[in-house]
Amino acid sequence: MQLHYSFIVPVYNRPEEIDELLHSFSQLKTDLQYEIVIVEDGSSKTSEYLVAKYSRLNISYYSKSNTGPGDSRNFGMQRAKGNYFIILDSDVILPKDYLKAVDKSLNADYVDCFGGPDGAHESFSDLQKAIDFSMTSFLTTGGIRGGKHAVDTFQPRSFNMGISKQAFLASKGFGSIHPGEDPDLSIRLWSFGFRTKLIPEAIVYHKRRMSWTKFYQQVRKFGLVRPILNKWHPQTKKITYWFPSIFIIGFDLAIILLIFGYKWFLTIYIVYFVLIFITALIQTKQLKVALMAVGAVIIQFFGYGLGFLESYFNIHILSKNPEDHYPELFFKTSA
Repeated sequence: MQLHYSFIVPVYNRPEEIDELLHSFSQLKTDLQYEIVIVEDGSSKTSEYLVAKYSRLNISYYSKSNTGPGDSRNFGMQRAKGNYFIILDSDVILPKDYLKAVDKSLNADYVDCFGGPDGAHESFSDLQKAIDFSMTSFLTTGGIRGGKHAVDTFQPRSFNMGISKQAFLASKGFGSIHPGEDPDLSIRLWSFGFRTKLIPEAIVYHKRRMSWTKFYQQVRKFGLVRPILNKWHPQTKKITYWFPSIFIIGFDLAIILLIFGYKWFLTIYIVYFVLIFITALIQTKQLKVALMAVGAVIIQFFGYGLGFLESYFNIHILSKNPEDHYPELFFKTSA
């Protein structure tokens, strides 16, 4: 089957990000024909003027009311002309060989859904680099989320994800939950018999527009969402999803034991944080980023772990309805 690619990019009040992303599109090394579908999700600061700036690119631009990223991606895929959709967040930048890597992998081993990894560009801030390390390292939950040796069947993430038109039509695309709409879609695709895989070479530079506070809020939402997904898809439950919660319970226990004179348990945590620092220093070659990476990992584990425990108690113990109890995690869908 000849693959015709459509890039789907939802955006909300981020024209400067779309400008950077489109510039990276203009630098792609490929002879393949593709289209870019930009979906403005109820923005007050629109990106429409950029269509003329990048007129040599094949861009389709749509504007709609705000219904969230999942529904906006569905909106774009419904209007796309290709037979294979590549979904990107607006805050990513593409390396020059991105599409070439995707096409080569799909022609060698076709799947109806793939995901690619993310990394930090040299132009990113120290905070962005530190958060990128915590979100992608094999020493953190990044190792669980899915690298080359993921502990679970690979679940693509929608900042860098491909899905065939056939799989989209069968699954009807993303649901209304956010975050968590991407693993939910992957799980439903498996139930239809579609395969997913990681394309390690299809990396994007993911800016992660973050402050420490926003990072905590994001990972907390990740933790809140997982017990909901486990309730919807009980066959996907894994002990690994409990690791951050076990981490923070163990840390609290280590502090209590220290009060009573037992230092050995806290020593385990100190060794772990030293390992994080050394690994981040080797990887980034920046002392400040390595120090910040330790803080990012602590925030990641505590945000996700506490969110997971809270949601598990409310959803699985008290049997509360997810949409009623956590309305902030659900978007309305367009008609």
